[in-house]
This record gives sequence, C-alpha cells and structure tokens, in this order.
Amino acid sequence: MKILKYKGIELVPLFVAVLLFPSCEKYLSTVPDQRAVLDKPEAVSELLVNAYPKANYMPFLEAMSDNVVENIKVVPTLSNLQAYKWEEVEATGVDWPINYWNHCYKAIAVTNQALKAISEAPNQADYNAQKGEALVARAYAHFMLVTLWSKPFDASTSNTDPGVPYVLEPENVVHKQYERKTVAYVYEQIEKDLLQGMPLISDDVYKKPAFHFTKRAAAAFATRFYMFKKDYTRVIQFADQAFPNNSIVAYLRDWNAYSLMASSVRIQTYNKPSEKSNLLISEGISSWTFNYGNTYRFSVNTNWVYPLTLKSYNNLINGDLAYVTVANGDDNLYVQKLSAHFVSPLNSNLGNYYLYVPLFTAEEVLFNKAEALAMQDKYDDAIALLNLFIPKRTKNYNFNTHNLDQGKIKAHYTGTDTRAKVVNAILDLKRIEFVHEGLRWLDILRLRMKVEHPVADMGITGQFNTVLEANDPRRQIQLPPSTVLAGLEPNKR
Repeated sequence: MKILKYKGIELVPLFVAVLLFPSCEKYLSTVPDQRAVLDKPEAVSELLVNAYPKANYMPFLEAMSDNVVENIKVVPTLSNLQAYKWEEVEATGVDWPINYWNHCYKAIAVTNQALKAISEAPNQADYNAQKGEALVARAYAHFMLVTLWSKPFDASTSNTDPGVPYVLEPENVVHKQYERKTVAYVYEQIEKDLLQGMPLISDDVYKKPAFHFTKRAAAAFATRFYMFKKDYTRVIQFADQAFPNNSIVAYLRDWNAYSLMASSVRIQTYNKPSEKSNLLISEGISSWTFNYGNTYRFSVNTNWVYPLTLKSYNNLINGDLAYVTVANGDDNLYVQKLSAHFVSPLNSNLGNYYLYVPLFTAEEVLFNKAEALAMQDKYDDAIALLNLFIPKRTKNYNFNTHNLDQGKIKAHYTGTDTRAKVVNAILDLKRIEFVHEGLRWLDILRLRMKVEHPVADMGITGQFNTVLEANDPRRQIQLPPSTVLAGLEPNKR
C-alpha cells in the first residue's frame, strides 16, 4: 500500500484507500507513532506542497476529444483505445482516469489535514496564507472531479444531477460511506472554498510560487469555474484581477521566439516554472511526452490543424501560425511542446519520468475573458483581446494583414449569428493553443459540443457508437469500480 507522508505523519486519504485497498483495515487500525506536529505556518506550508493532484489528465482527455483520429499504422494500447471509444478505461497506469481520481482525493486529504491543523492552532490568524491555499486547492481538486465524472453545471438540472463526494474533513474511520449529493451542491462548496480562500492567499510565503495557488493562479482558476457556471461577469472580474489593465500581454508565450529555438530547448521552455505564462504547475509521473507524438493510435491529424494554422488553407488569421508541428506520416502530426525529466534514486539506474503539467496559463485567462465578453455581446472588446494574442503566434506578423475584426470573422464563418462566429474564432484559436493538453475536452463538456470518432480499421477499433451527442452519458467518465465500497452509485450508461 502506498502511503503519503509528511515528516512521519501518514496522510492516507481513507476514501482512496478504501476504494483501492479493502485489505488495509489491519494497518489502518494501528495509530502511527512519532507523528510530527503541524505547530507552525511553515510546517503547514510544507504539507501543502502535496495539495495538488500529482497525476496527468491530458492523455485520456485528448483521446476523448475531437482533436484525435485513428492512425492505422500504430498498434493500439488498451487505454488509448477505450478512451477514444468513450468506454470505461480499465487501465490503472499513471496516465489514466483511475489514477487521476485517486490523486485528486489524495490532494484533498492533504488540504483537509492542513485545515484541521490550522483550526486547532491557538494563533489561527498566523496561518491565513496557508488556509487560503488549502481552501483553493481543495476547491480545485473537487472541481476537476465533478467536471470529469459528473454532468456539467446546468441551473435547470444540477439540483438533481449526481455529483462527487465533497470531502470536508480528514478521514479517520475504515470503510467510511460517502454521498455523491448533487452537482449543484458540489459547485456551492467549490465556490464557498474558492471565495473564502482567495483573499487569504499570500504569494510571499511560497518558495516556488509556480507550484502553488498564487493570487494570479487562483484568479485564473476562478475564470474557469465561472465559465462553467456561465457567470460571465465574474469571469471578466477575475480575469481583470489576474491581469489588470491588459497586463496579460507580458505573460503570453511568444511562439515566434519558440520557433527559433532548438527543439530540445523549446520543449523544455514550454512547461518550465520560470515561463511567465505558466501560472500554476503540478508535477507527476507521466509518459505523455513520449506518447502524444507518435506512439498512440488515436492522435492528432492534419485535417483540423492545417486549416487553423496555415494561410494556404485560408485560415482565420490569413497567415501562418508559428506553432512547430512535426508530421508523422498518414497525415498525423504533433506540436512540439512539453518535456519530462528523469528522476532516479541515488546510485540507481532506475527511476521515473516526471512531467510539469501546466494547470493554468495566461492564455487560458485571455480566452476565458474573450469568450465571456463575446457572450455579453461585447464583440470588439473580445476581438481586441485576441489581437493581443495573435502577434505572438503569427509568423512575420503584420498588423494590417493578420489582426482580426468583426468583418474578417464574419466572412470566415458561415451563418448569421455574430456571437456564434466570434465565439467560434475564440474556440478555434484556443483549440490549437492547447492541443495535447486536454482543455479541448473541457470546452466540449461545457458547451455540449457533438464529437465524432470515425473508425478507420474495424478489425482493430471494433464497432461502437461513433457519435457523442450533447446528452450522451458516455461524456461522464465512469467512477472507479471499487467506489461501490464507499457507497457510491456509478454513472448511468
């Protein structure tokens, strides 16, 4: 059994432990000795290093999205195949849903242990910064769980849609029973934790700010949360808290500069903590950097990448975008981004590859604000934000040629709805920006987009319902099978 420890404190999230290890009762019935006491803010801060899911959602979210098609020359892996078919992913490896579920609840267990220690401290005001981080981190982990395993927020149905357990205290019994309650309840708790925690955060307490919820990162999370709630006024409010007076432009990645780097430097720069665009990073074991390029059967194809990135395909910008793509044959390609680093014990040739996962970036804040403005029919304001982004993504950028306006966007998209056209422009630019990173699936869920996954080789892929409609129950990932031990009902199929 794997135990999360902090200076001798065994932080077994019992919810996770019960789900995975029902034979742990003997261990859990023994009170650990020599427990360290979380008796000062610095000790709680060290504990909160583990308050973030140390797992990668990108592989399974990409495979479920419309970013991928079938590459018939690559042998399938079970997990990639099942995610493409929106089936229950049976794989329990580091890059798949069960592992991510478990790590979210492990992170929640850490936040609850920290909050308990703070509540018992005689000088609680001294712990305000740690309390703020713990509350926002708890909100974030629950948000990702309810987003992926439950239906998206809908004011008309969320009072009855099953949510996920919102764990508010350290677990101290074996085989504790939990309730899923409702999506509305989970959102209420997320919002409560988020709004209570944000004002308490202090960037000054962090030794490595990129790995913690700073004020800017917390505001970025708030923009995503309120996008799902369709509270566009608050999206704009928190985007402006993160980057007042359009200061966001200084934090955007410069892909024109990236494109001039050697490939090894480019991929190392993309997700490093010192890259200003990366507002929050998590680290975990992952093989994604080796798989998204050329080893997964269900991967990215030129059929949508080129129409978004190349002038010769009459793309929206009317210019070639600076993303560095590598073709793999059969029209499959990948964008060069993300690198992992190898970590091994001292005097050992064994180890694991760890990936820095950018959880929130300046670009996401820009897109969230732009979409929120468009939803309020402030089209010129939304487009002005895109025009801050475009110079850093366009080769040989020219203001007159490449910048967007309403006329250019209306001419590019069919239909008569101006709002839909501006939103489509935002979503298209966002899609290519975050390819391989899983955010497209969040937009598919949030906006109830239809997804089609065609079959190229029936002998390998097999027959399945290749169209995922807006209300298809396969959009919600199935709960891990062992959650029945905690009293949870699985998602309906």
